[in-house]
Amino acid sequence: MQRSGFISISVLLVALCGLVLSGCSGSQPLSTREKGTLIGAGAGAVAGTIIGASVGAPGAGAAIGAAIGGAGGALIGNSMQNIEAQQSQTQAQLARQQRAIERQRRELEQQKQQSESAF
Repeated sequence: MQRSGFISISVLLVALCGLVLSGCSGSQPLSTREKGTLIGAGAGAVAGTIIGASVGAPGAGAAIGAAIGGAGGALIGNSMQNIEAQQSQTQAQLARQQRAIERQRRELEQQKQQSESAF
């Protein structure tokens, strides 16, 4: 009976994760923070269910594992999202500088041609 309870809870968790993911599939994709939270909560729920089943409380284990995993996933996802934003800003700054360099190179070429044609 304990094995069938574990399987029932696992199927319920998978169905719940599928429902949550389908509800999040709106017009905007999930942010890195949201993905981290979902992955952490799912992994935590599975680990919590397994640990909880060994002590006779798979439901409580799943709930505790999901909460801890979700919090950890949110922290990691938030950190990754901040790094992505910083990299995006750096790339934009590099692109602006590259455009300025190209503009200055063209101006120098024009000045060189004008100098050569003046003699």
